[in-house]
Amino acid sequence: QVQLVESGGGLVQAGGSLRLSCAASGSIFSINAMGWYRQAPGKQREMVAVITSSGNTNYAESMKGRFTISNDNAKNTVYLQMNSLNPEDTAVYYCNAGIVVPGPNRFLEVWGQGTLVTVSS
Repeated sequence: QVQLVESGGGLVQAGGSLRLSCAASGSIFSINAMGWYRQAPGKQREMVAVITSSGNTNYAESMKGRFTISNDNAKNTVYLQMNSLNPEDTAVYYCNAGIVVPGPNRFLEVWGQGTLVTVSS
C-alpha cells in the first residue's frame, strides 16, 4: 500500500508565502512523477505543477513565476514553494503521484488527502 502525506498548508496574508511538502511512503518500486493540484470552493480540481523523477517540470500558466515545484528523489518527497499568494489561490491542495509498485510491477495513481491553503486579503 502506498500513501501520500501532505503538510505545510495554513493561513497566510496576501503577498505571503507557503511551502507545501508531500512524502510518499509504502511499497514503492519507483516514482514516475509527482505533482500538485488544487480545488477551490465551487470549482473543478486543476493542475498546479508537476515534476518528473528526472526533474522536468510543468506549470499551470497562472502559477508560472510565483510557484516552484521541486523534489527529493531519495526521500520520495515533492515540494511546492508558493510566493506572492493572493486570495484566488485559496484552495485545498492535493498531492498526486504516479508510482510503480513491486510484485509484479504495476502502475498506480495515488492522491493525498489534501491540505487547505487560505489566503486572506
